[in-house]
Amino acid sequence: MATKRDYYEILEVHRNASETEIKKAYRRLALKYHPDKNPGDKAAEEQFKELTEAYAVLSDAQKRAAFDQYGHAGVEGAGGFSSGGFGGSPFEEVFGDIFGDIFGGGGRGRSRGRRGDDLRYNLTISFEEAAFGYESKIEIPRHQPCEPCGGSGAKKGTSARTCSTCRGTGQVRFQQGFFALTRPCSDCGGAGRIIEHPCPECRGSGRIRGKRSLSLRIPAGVETGSRLKLSGEGESGPQGGAPGDLYVVIEVRPHPIFQREGQEVICEVPISFSQAALGCELEVPTLDGKVKLKVPTGTQSGKVLKLTGKGIPVLQGYGRGDQLVVLRVETPTQLTARQKELLEEFARAGGEEFNPLGKSFFDKVKELFG
Repeated sequence: MATKRDYYEILEVHRNASETEIKKAYRRLALKYHPDKNPGDKAAEEQFKELTEAYAVLSDAQKRAAFDQYGHAGVEGAGGFSSGGFGGSPFEEVFGDIFGDIFGGGGRGRSRGRRGDDLRYNLTISFEEAAFGYESKIEIPRHQPCEPCGGSGAKKGTSARTCSTCRGTGQVRFQQGFFALTRPCSDCGGAGRIIEHPCPECRGSGRIRGKRSLSLRIPAGVETGSRLKLSGEGESGPQGGAPGDLYVVIEVRPHPIFQREGQEVICEVPISFSQAALGCELEVPTLDGKVKLKVPTGTQSGKVLKLTGKGIPVLQGYGRGDQLVVLRVETPTQLTARQKELLEEFARAGGEEFNPLGKSFFDKVKELFG
């Protein structure tokens, strides 16, 4: 009698492998050696049996402990499983995840009417509409239920009959090797029913091409990339299947004077040299209209002043962000002779104490370079 291989060796894992590592190893190797991937290969079938037995033991804490202590003698018969189906089998848990990978979804069965596809609609809105929200009318081209047949696909006055091959389940069950499989019924295409008199309008599909008008409420605070889901507003499913969903993807047009960072609105406002030096009161734009803002004496270019609560509303929440006003001091480029004269007089009258930033910078330069 051949000596049985070590279960850890079969699954290609170390003896301290975690439960997750063991499951991943089984998934990988089961896909590789599955009989349907290797038709007629007896060696692959035996390898698959070994893998399943090893996983049955190592995925169970008590069986694994017994195997670690006593070897195969401690779990004699524990790795066995029934070849008559999946109920109670050691690969039931894992195969539930990978069955679709192996058979393209056949293992989980199919519904009588396939679900319709999801749709995507790109909606471009203005900066203000994104900030405060608004209601939009959109028109979606899509497949929708055929009215003459009510989405059944059968000609009016007739009905589909139950498929005699699969008895309405949409699946046929057969034995392959040591376990049973189910696959979509070839006679009805997995629908579970056969339409003998198709609807002339939709030719038996149960749906036709059309357009759907929707009223869409855009919530305040959305931004570019935000997605709104409208359940059941996607493509209609064939032969009465459930409809898919509609995803509206938002794109916000750039604003000429505002920028957004999270919930904050950024606005750069130019001021003159004299306004910055002497201080002033400005009217600055906000999303709510113009407001007065006091500019302190001796303001430097790049100074940021905050307008509390003038930013973007919190999406599906409460409150608003702030508006940050960035002051940019403009240097005049075209001076009259008199203006040049006054500036030269100003420069002669001034000293380092009037230019604190410049004094600090050149003091540091002197410390570094002498």
